[in-house]
Parts: sequence; structure tokens; C-alpha cells
Amino acid sequence: MPRLDDPLAGAGGLSSSEAARRLVADGRNSLPPPRRASAARRLLAELTHFFALMLWVAAALSIVAGMPELGAAIAVVIGVNGVFAFAQEHRAERAAERLRDLLPAAVRVVRDGTQATVHADEVVRGDVVLLEAGDRVPADLVLDDAEDLRVDESMLTGESVPVPCGAGTDVPGGSFVVSGDGRGTVVATGARTRIAEIARLTAGVHRRPSPLAAEVHRVVRTVAVMAIGLGSAFFVLALLLGTPAVDGFVFAVGVTVALVPEGLLPTVTLSLAMGAQRMAERHALVRRLEAVETLGSTTFICTDKTGTLTRNQMSVVEVWTPSGSVHLAGEGYAPTAAIVADDGDAVAAAGAAAAAARSCSSGEVVLREGGWVAVGDPMEAAIDALARRLDCPPGNADVRRHWTFDPARRRESVLSGGRILTKGAPDAVLGRCAAGAAAAEAVEALAARGLRVLAVASRGSCEGDVGASADEVERDLELLGLLAFEDPPREGVAASLESCRRAGIRVAMLTGDHPATARAIAAEIGLLGPDGLVLRGDELPEDDQVLGALLDRDGVVLSRVDPEQKLRVARVLQARGHVVAMTGDGVNDAPALRAADIGVAMGRSGTDVAREAADLVLLDDDFSTIVGAVEQGRATFANIRRFLTYHLTDNVAELTPFLVWALSGGRFPLALGVLQILCIDIGTDLVPALALGGEAPAPHVLERPPERRHLIDGALLRRVFGVLGPVEALAEMTAFVTALALAGWRPGEGFPTGHALAAASGAAFATVMAGQAANAFACRSASRPPWRLGWTSNPLLLVASAVTVGLASLFLG
Repeated sequence: MPRLDDPLAGAGGLSSSEAARRLVADGRNSLPPPRRASAARRLLAELTHFFALMLWVAAALSIVAGMPELGAAIAVVIGVNGVFAFAQEHRAERAAERLRDLLPAAVRVVRDGTQATVHADEVVRGDVVLLEAGDRVPADLVLDDAEDLRVDESMLTGESVPVPCGAGTDVPGGSFVVSGDGRGTVVATGARTRIAEIARLTAGVHRRPSPLAAEVHRVVRTVAVMAIGLGSAFFVLALLLGTPAVDGFVFAVGVTVALVPEGLLPTVTLSLAMGAQRMAERHALVRRLEAVETLGSTTFICTDKTGTLTRNQMSVVEVWTPSGSVHLAGEGYAPTAAIVADDGDAVAAAGAAAAAARSCSSGEVVLREGGWVAVGDPMEAAIDALARRLDCPPGNADVRRHWTFDPARRRESVLSGGRILTKGAPDAVLGRCAAGAAAAEAVEALAARGLRVLAVASRGSCEGDVGASADEVERDLELLGLLAFEDPPREGVAASLESCRRAGIRVAMLTGDHPATARAIAAEIGLLGPDGLVLRGDELPEDDQVLGALLDRDGVVLSRVDPEQKLRVARVLQARGHVVAMTGDGVNDAPALRAADIGVAMGRSGTDVAREAADLVLLDDDFSTIVGAVEQGRATFANIRRFLTYHLTDNVAELTPFLVWALSGGRFPLALGVLQILCIDIGTDLVPALALGGEAPAPHVLERPPERRHLIDGALLRRVFGVLGPVEALAEMTAFVTALALAGWRPGEGFPTGHALAAASGAAFATVMAGQAANAFACRSASRPPWRLGWTSNPLLLVASAVTVGLASLFLG
């Protein structure tokens, strides 16, 4: 962040006239709106992609051929799909806009030598801003002075612990003042701030097509070529057989429409919606329907640590004192805990250390709505909870002087009760104590367990200490104890990680925390890989191919990563063929969440920006919910294949009458008409397909790696064209011929007409409908018959079969 050397901005701040001039010159302190196409253009794009154009052509041909009802029905299908896709895309594009919500509405500044309150977007470069606990920093600034000031930058940097700030510290706009107060000079506003850089990253990231979208496009292209090719072939054949050109054209349109899957996209949407509903029941909210299937295809998960793998809830679990150790096991910030101590002296010594540490702190725990929550710095709140658990006397009202924390000293002290009380980093405190080797060994042992350690010391005071400097009073200290803090892992995380491994999904931790903390947590939950690879963000190789090869393994831990590095990690893994899921909860996660194949945000602890950029929101912030979502995602892919099997089977039955007509040289009547085919495709396929979309996940679906299968592959085609389709087509033509025979028609006697043809065509139609009802049960599994699955295990299918029979009766009537 650049420093400001501004002769017009002193302790008295800018003048109102100078502030007004700079506001005109630099612009308002607001994030620039993201560039995007107009709503009309985006809606038009959803109505004119390849599949939509193919359906528009089919609709136009239907109208030209004298079938306006068919053309109107196809147009409705296009419109419904286009509007739905537009709505989903519009919702996703709001991610960058939500960054504006991080800037406060009102800010206290110094103007014309006096304090004034201005709107955040009126803050200008050179303004002197006044800060206190609870304020949101309005722009990038440099602190002129600070008193016990701590700033939470986690949403921007990923660092889980508030950062202590002193004079000369750079503070980014959008961060949050946890405790203390201060004043700073603005060095950058609006589009020149750090948060604006993240906004540009988020807005400039474009998602690559999801695996499902790529597969659907592949299916559509294949079917389009088949439909157009066969339609053209039948038109030429009709002309060769002497059929009038108009009749041959109508006939070719019928063949084309029979092969065009008008219900494909609506049915895929319904299958995804069913999967999304099931995920919501498991506390995973889907914001983009394609994410349902994409999560099932995931091969690599990049997860945050704080608030994702851990609870983001600091707690003191051990106090080491020269008299012995005290172990505590409490729930959250509640003031009660199970205490195990070496002896009674150790408990008393731990209480003295806790009381001294609380006197140096401003954070606390309070009871709200039946639960204890942290107010201020979570670490200081944990100290307050510790003091309550050890029955220490309340408060620090007798503090006469406070020497605030300084990043260079890494200590802070108070004069209270006639004593100097000091807390800070162990290596910054122990050197000023007469502590022995036992204390240093204890620090090493606690740190090796992944605990954050704080040292507490004291000495008797004299009157001269009130006006002395911090360096003068923090001397000849007596070590009271070492406080060991833990941010506990979430329950079930270890089991979830093991499930990911069985499912063939690699997991990496990306965090802004210190490498030692990240390593310890990763080892505790079983994430750290066998090679123990832990890297800092600034250690990542510059070559993308080298980086990809380095990261493409299970159990990698990346610490001190920034937004650009997270974005780069997602892209290099995608370049190696991975389907990447990225979890996160902060503003800094938004670009990577958007670039990943699927972004997963935390619902409780996450920011609005992260939730808007994500495809999936975990309502319970539980990493194990991802495993359940993966299971449902894989089930959804299987269900879409079930529908395609179901739909292609009736395509065989629909095309068979045209093939028989062609093979007979035009001497055998058509068993089905174009409108009957439309009734089968749109009127009766959707309900059974929805029922197949509700099929529960198969057993052991997470016991194997994700299958790199196409929606339509050789196994599916063999089943459709070698078994299910021919059986249904044979039954259809048998019913048609039998009905004609009963009406007295014999081959070679000319085309039947009137009631006889209508009755035979109705029999063929009813047979296809009945065959599809049975086919729905057959499509539930490619390896087990329906009775092995249980006739009532999918009750939706029973309802769908009844609806299909009812609609068939309605159409025939």
C-alpha cells in the first residue's frame, strides 16, 4: 500500500474545499460497477445457443408443414429453458456488486480542524479518519496513531486472528476494527483500494462450462446431426419413391421431430432441481443447478481452514505454570469446564496467570440468547472464559496505565493493582523473565501440538512506572504461566476426509494462517499427506506446470496464501484435468470461488460476497456436508443417464414406423403421427423422468473414484438399441398390425383409411405408452431387475406410471 506525503493533510485534516476538489478529481469512494452485457443481450443469448437454434428450426419447419400446434409447443419449451437459465446467470453475476456492502455508510473524519461525519463515498485521499471498536475501515489508510487497536482482516487475508496495529501500519479498506481506537490518513479510495482489486478479480473471472453442460452439448450435437441427417435421408427417399415434394417434406419433418429431444433440457433441469432439493435437506443450498452434478464429478477439493475445518472458536486448553500444568475441557466460550491439574498449587498459579492476562485484555465473553459469545478479539475472549472457569475475580477496573501491543515488541502491559502485568509471544516475554529451561521446553512442546501459546508475566511496581516507557517497565519479570489456545476441528471432519479419499477425491488446505498452525491442524484431522508437504504462498513456483505437478497430490497444505494465489491454484489444477471445488467464507475467497468448477461457501460464518460468488452454500458450515453433497451429485448424474436411457428407448419406438415405411418402399402405413410423437416426448416423458431423477443414491456410490463417463456411451447405446428399444418397438408394431388385421386390412391391399387406421395408430400409441411405463422401472438399474430393487422403494415412480396411463387415456379419448 503506498504511503502518503500530503502537505495539505495534517492533524487538522483537509479543508472542506480541498476535500470537495479531490472528490471531483478522484471520484467517489465506491467500487466501480462490473461491466456486463445488458439483460436483453444475455436473455437473447440464452434463446439462441446451438440447442435452442435447433429447436427454433424444428418449430419453424413444423409451422411450414402445417403443424402450428407442434411449432408452438416447441417454442414454449425454448422460452421456459431460456428464461430459467437467464435467471440463474443474473443471480450469479451479483457477486461483485455485494462487495459494496462491506463499506460503511457513515465515517468520522477530521475536516477544517474539527470532527465531522460524512458518507463513506465522500471520503477522499488525504482525509484523516477516526476509528474505534466496531467501525468498518472506509478506505485504504495508514495509521497516524493507535491505542490498543486490533483489526480483523480475515475477510481480505484469511488470517484468523485480529491484527494488532500501531502508528505507521497500513490498514485495508473493508477490514473491521475489533478493539481499541486510532486515527489514520487515507491513501487510496474507490477503484484504487485493495478491495477493488478483489472486485475486479471476481468480476473478471468467467466459469468454464460444467462437466454436465459439456456433456449435454455433446448429446445435443450428436442428436442434431442424427436428426438432420436422417430427416434429409428420408426426404430424399420419399422423393425417389414418387411421394409429392410437400408430403415428403412433412414426412421428413416428422422423422426429424421424432429424434429431436424436445424434453431433454426441461427434464435435466427437473433432475437437477430434485437433487438440489435433497441437498437442501442435508444443509447444502444450491445456487446454480448445474452445481448439483458438478460436485459429484469433483476430483479435487481446496478447502479453507478457519471456519471450515475448524470452528473459529478459540479456547485455552492448557495452562503451564512453574507449579504444574492445568488442563481444561470446556464447550465453546462457556464459563465452565472440566479441570485436571497436577495439584492445587497449579490451579492457583493458573488462576493468577489467567487474571493477569485478562487485565491486559479488552475482549470478553457475554451471554446472549442462551449462549456465550465472544465480544472483541476471540483470543482475549478465550482468556476471559479461562478466568471465569478458574473462578478469578472479575474485572480490571484498577488499571492505571496501558502500554498497548506493538508488533515490534510483540507484548503489551498494564499497571494494575500495584503490579506490572505483561502478556505476549513467548519468545518476546521469556527473555525478560528469570525463567528456566523448563519454560522454553514447555513452549516447544505446546507449539508442536499445534497450540497457539501466550506467555504471561508480572513484577512489583513503583511510582516511576506510570510515566515510563514500555521497554522500561517490561523488565525483571516473573513468569506466571503459558496459555495454550486451540481452535478445535469440527466434529466429523476426519471421517469426511477419509470418505473423500475412498471416493477418489484429493483434498488440499489453503489458509492465511501461519504454516505451523496449518500443519498442526492438518495433522490432527488427518489431512496432511504422507510426504507432509506444507508450503507458504510466497514459496509457490512461478511456472504453472511445475506448480500443478507439485500440488496434484492428496494432503497438501498451503499457508499464507492471498486471493491471487488461490485463483492461480484453482486454474493450474483445472489445467491438469481436475474438476475443482473451492471452499471459502471471506471476501478474499470470492475470485477463486467463482473460477473453480464449483465454489462452496459457508452459510453461517461466510460473507455475503463469498455466498454470492459460490455455487453451493453450506448452511451448517460443516465440511462433512460436502461429502453428502458429493454423494447426491453422483446420484444425479446416474439419474440423468437413467432418463436418457428412458428417452432414447421411446425414440427407437418413434422412429421404427418410419423405418418400416421406408423399408417397405412406402407401401406400409405409418403407425404414429407427428403429434402423437410430440405427446410422447413432452406430454408423458417428463413425469417418469422426474421420478427417475428422485432415485436414491446407489449403495457404495462413494466407495470408488468419480467415473469419467459420458452421459451417452457404448454401454447405454447397447442397452437402448440392443434390448429395450427393440422390445418396445416390436410390441408397438405388433399392436399396430394386429389392430389392422382385426379391421380386415391385409398387406398389399392399399393404405387403410378412416376408423381402421385411427384405431390401429391408437393401439400403437397405447402400446408405446404402456411400454414406457414398464421401461421406467427397467431404467432404475442396469444390473438388477426391478423386483430386486423393490417395487415401492421409489414411490414417485408408481405415481408417474399412473399419470402416464391417465394421460394416455386422455390423449386417446
